Amino acid sequence: MKLRPLHDRVVVRRVKEEEKTKGGIIIPDNAKEKPQEGIIVAVGNGAIGDDNERVPLDVKKGDRVLFGKWSGTEVKIDGEDLLIMKESDIMGILDK
Repeated sequence: MKLRPLHDRVVVRRVKEEEKTKGGIIIPDNAKEKPQEGIIVAVGNGAIGDDNERVPLDVKKGDRVLFGKWSGTEVKIDGEDLLIMKESDIMGILDK
């Protein structure tokens, strides 16, 4: 991928959602909700603070994150569906 987000933006790949429930019921595509969890695939250099200093991001490439249902902008790059969002749209980092 040749996309480098600017400032405090990040590129996120949604994780795959389960095809069936724990009880074994298969979920049809039109009934699935988009997952609110993803993997960071690219990060910007950070925002410029009030003192004109660059503020580094708390997330890094490879982090598994949670974000809001309506967060980010959906884009398709090299045939892959991705999200571009500000770091502030991320609610947390999931530890492994």
